[in-house]
Amino acid sequence: MTLKKELLDILACPQCKGELTPKPAGDGLVCPKCKVVYPVKDDIPIMLVDQAIPESDWTGSN
Repeated sequence: MTLKKELLDILACPQCKGELTPKPAGDGLVCPKCKVVYPVKDDIPIMLVDQAIPESDWTGSN
């Protein structure tokens, strides 16, 4: 996954509106405040609160 910087600049956590950081593998976006990962599938970030995975449960490419 390579999300464009312009997209990353405008994306925010849908729950807290905080900044997101891409996972090193590029398969998710982390919200450090909420401690969840929003998965990225087929280069599309899944920005739904009910689809977020707790960071402690993240195994990558879930």
